[in-house]
Amino acid sequence: MHKAIRSNPGFLVPIFPVIGCVLVAILVVVGVPSVMAAKKPMEKAFPSSEKCKRCHLRVFEEWEASAQSRSIVTAPFRITLERYLAKADKKDQAMCFQCHAPHIAEYAELLPRFIKEVQSKDPHMDGVGCPQCHLIHDVDAKAHPPVPTFQLGKTIFGGYDKAADNLAHQSEKLELFRDSQLCVTCHDSLPQTPQTAKDLPGWLGDWKASQAEASGKPCQSCHMPKAIDESANGEKIRKVANHSFPGRFGKVRAEAVELDFSTTVKGKTSQVDVTIKSLVPHNLPLPHPGWSRVVVDLTIKGKNLKTVYSEQRFYQRVFGGADGKETVLDFEAKKVLQDTLLQPEETRQESFTFPTPKDAPSMDVVVTLTYAPVHGPQDLLKAIEQDAPLGQKDRAFQTVQIAQKKTNVLLGK
Repeated sequence: MHKAIRSNPGFLVPIFPVIGCVLVAILVVVGVPSVMAAKKPMEKAFPSSEKCKRCHLRVFEEWEASAQSRSIVTAPFRITLERYLAKADKKDQAMCFQCHAPHIAEYAELLPRFIKEVQSKDPHMDGVGCPQCHLIHDVDAKAHPPVPTFQLGKTIFGGYDKAADNLAHQSEKLELFRDSQLCVTCHDSLPQTPQTAKDLPGWLGDWKASQAEASGKPCQSCHMPKAIDESANGEKIRKVANHSFPGRFGKVRAEAVELDFSTTVKGKTSQVDVTIKSLVPHNLPLPHPGWSRVVVDLTIKGKNLKTVYSEQRFYQRVFGGADGKETVLDFEAKKVLQDTLLQPEETRQESFTFPTPKDAPSMDVVVTLTYAPVHGPQDLLKAIEQDAPLGQKDRAFQTVQIAQKKTNVLLGK
């Protein structure tokens, strides 16, 4: 019996006592590549999505408008990464990139370059581009968070049958690309490091027990909705997946909840009972980044449409650091101080009591559900504002409406 080491795919070097060592030395001397020498440059293994654009224009344009395409270019990410690096042990500094630029798993030695690319504000490499997903061959679902395995070569993996022959790459269908497990590799929780708490709850909630998952509706059914179009330029039109990954931004958010309410006038006081039914099979919102929250806003307008009462409630996970104080940087989190997230497919009831408007024949009742803008300590917000090219007009500072419902209620004399 003998052991073997794999120096690169397809090349096994037998190891025998003494003879094996000499053989390996000879092979290296005469030019057989070593592990590092055989490794492709990163640009070859994970080419820019711009190259995919040549044949996949529709997909590229959808991806370009997505959050994935901005995974390493936003001001909130740059500032958060800066603060993480200032505290993280050197051996753990790649943590954020495991999801924001997952090819770091294959090129850990290039971490300084990854960091410089982010700091440049105009990176030449993608964070989450086409190859970062379509070179995933398998996922270790037992790890926490799940770990993807890349297969680097000329084969592109996906969920389509009968891919068209082409000169650019080979294609292989994997059922993984129609399974939530592919998405969970990055949307489950922070990778565990000495800085991150191991016992914090995951971001998604119990998605595996959801009705959506049980009925065969994986993440892709909402976040990669089907369309009728071409996959590659000039290819026959067929069912394809949208690659804009709608979520907080995109039409899918309007289908995230059912919103309803009733109003009861009780003399000097009135009451609004709100019902919010989550239609998504995961927590809403996902608590990463730590400033993510959904706002339930009640606005009452009286005479001349003047706002006479307003109240907000937040659906969020509030983290506490080692000192017990609140933090929106979840890599600092050691415990959860408060958790009001909407659970998967949960129905939540909210009751608001307020003074009935005076001297008004009626009142307008408006209930709005929104994704809140970034919030947190003033120094963090100021740093993001100063780093963002558009300042306060940056997308991070904008509210995004999920749903709104309003009615006019007559008031007795």
